Amino acid sequence: MPVSIVIGGQFGSEGKGKVALELVRQHSRSDVTVVRVGGPNSGHTAYDRDGNKWALRQMPAACLDRNVDVVFPAGSYIEPELLLREITDLDYPLDRVRISPFARVITDEHRDWEKKAGITKAIGSTGSGVGAAVLAAIARNAENLALPSPSAGENELLRPFTCDVGAYLDTALSRNGRIIIEGTQGFGLSLLDGGFWPQATARYTTAAGALAEAGLSPRVVDNVTLVLRSYPIRVAGESGPLVGELTWEEVGRRTGKTGLQEFTTVTQKLRRVGEFEPYLVKRAISVNRPDHVVINHMDYIGEPDQLGRPGTEVENFLEWVTSEIGPVHLLGFSPNNVVHNTSLCQLKTGEARR
Repeated sequence: MPVSIVIGGQFGSEGKGKVALELVRQHSRSDVTVVRVGGPNSGHTAYDRDGNKWALRQMPAACLDRNVDVVFPAGSYIEPELLLREITDLDYPLDRVRISPFARVITDEHRDWEKKAGITKAIGSTGSGVGAAVLAAIARNAENLALPSPSAGENELLRPFTCDVGAYLDTALSRNGRIIIEGTQGFGLSLLDGGFWPQATARYTTAAGALAEAGLSPRVVDNVTLVLRSYPIRVAGESGPLVGELTWEEVGRRTGKTGLQEFTTVTQKLRRVGEFEPYLVKRAISVNRPDHVVINHMDYIGEPDQLGRPGTEVENFLEWVTSEIGPVHLLGFSPNNVVHNTSLCQLKTGEARR
């Protein structure tokens, strides 16, 4: 059952791309395929082995080492020019990119529809056209919705990459290759499950949703990794409730660091930031049943040398969090790696959550 799923447990920007890339590196001796679901309405950021920062919207962050096959399944939404630009920027081998002919193409009409509909302001949408593309696909050429829903197989730029990705993934599984599904956004943005409709995305951002978009059976999954951050964020504007909302200045004051600000990858707007909120995370854990939990942005709490030292900011935070949500297996103190949480819960490294 060699399929891993990486998903977010808050409102996105938890560091899923970095974690997916870490999984690729852990399986470096295997043939690895990375499946990128969703669309370009959110960015995934990670660092390559040379320390270069990449903020990608179409290609998965887990492909940065240029040593994996990349699959865009039928449940993906593609902006062709953007995808080709990222492939060129990465100098990615063209023969390692595979696209389902049934993947949907985002058009100018989709972006224009979202702009005219006012959802960018009303719900904090990035206006990338993904929601309209989802709507068009569901409408199935309805006469009263003047939105096209072209497929990748019909697009001149994407057609050279198209193939039967279902058959390809079946072959990869039969050879015991590792498949890593890189999910997008976070549980709190899920269309139905998140509980914040209408300030939600147009898709299901759970492990089950990502798996369905990838076109794979639940029987082949052996690992689900839920990624969190110490201070959750939401995008700028009317993007919905954020429990314990703070200013970045307050986060910096607590941490003793200056200049702590984050901007969205797509719109370059200042993100909203709030306190770690256990209730949402516990719901995400209940729905996704993760084998491993990761908390990134731990450098907003303290330094890695505080691990295992009772009474430090890091230990106090982790003690409280684990009492609320259960075991935390991995921690991210920097944007380019994670470390094992060796000091809490009396769990052996890699022990699965049951």
